[in-house]
Amino acid sequence: MPDGGAGSPAADCELCAAERMTDWFHEDDLCWVAECESCCTPMVVWKVHDPAPPPELREQMLARLAEVTAAHYDYEHRVDDNMRSIPTHYHAHARPVGGFYGHGRRLS
Repeated sequence: MPDGGAGSPAADCELCAAERMTDWFHEDDLCWVAECESCCTPMVVWKVHDPAPPPELREQMLARLAEVTAAHYDYEHRVDDNMRSIPTHYHAHARPVGGFYGHGRRLS
């Protein structure tokens, strides 16, 4: 996968690779939502390798994240889109209010 600049898939980006290492809850043409392997919270990932989606697309992605969190987790969440370890590819986590790591996953 070549790195052709903003928007193009980057060969060294694990979010572009989108390997299914944890449970995935949602996927469409815009984004995917899965449990983050590092912090066990749901995270939404834009399917474009770019750190800054247009506001209307960001809102759509955060709506998908909120839907997944409400359906699969037993906590009120806050959006954390500080992209600490992968700052070049937009993603956001649904963190528990007052916390950082996930808990409260509903077991089916």
